[in-house]
Amino acid sequence: MKVLLVNGSSKKKGCTATALAEVEQELNREGIETVWFHVGSQTVRGCIGCEQCHKARKGECVFGDEDGVNELISLAEECDGFVFGSPVHFAALSGSITSLLDRVFYASSKSFYYKPAACLVSCRRAGSTAALEQLLKYPSFARMPVVSSQYWNMVHGNTPDEVRQDLEGLQIMRTLGRNMAWLLQCIQAGKKAGVSYPEQEKRVATNFIR
Repeated sequence: MKVLLVNGSSKKKGCTATALAEVEQELNREGIETVWFHVGSQTVRGCIGCEQCHKARKGECVFGDEDGVNELISLAEECDGFVFGSPVHFAALSGSITSLLDRVFYASSKSFYYKPAACLVSCRRAGSTAALEQLLKYPSFARMPVVSSQYWNMVHGNTPDEVRQDLEGLQIMRTLGRNMAWLLQCIQAGKKAGVSYPEQEKRVATNFIR
């Protein structure tokens, strides 16, 4: 089993990575492989609704080779679970991970179907719950079981060293990792027992215009 850790910060080893690493150690302790995707400081363009991902590219973004979107889609197809992390910017997610996930999930949400997801945020002081609610909208869109912890999944601190002093936050991350491992193991056991995925209805789209 393999879990993808998505670092939505421009800093490769900042506060968000510190929180993700705490989750990772519990996953590894349970024998689960982990791989990282770092959004980085490159420019990530927003979705323009051109629909080419559903026409010409068939599940890939037409601009995705430029900024890592298609790389993330490719990694998602190989992974069994996900942990999405972001710093809090103005009580919201970072602009980069917002643009990235908008395009990834619009182009290829099927790559994530029924794979567990956990979400976490890091902040200096406030805005964490608003950002976490925003991040949770992506797995909710893609039929992904959402992994919880013992409290809202956030750490506080302005530097990695300060995050390491957030003992409750770190415990929340460790619990999150163990819960993710447990759910992955349950899904694997279910597959071996012959439990199939839920039946899918044909998608209905309603825009309320009469």
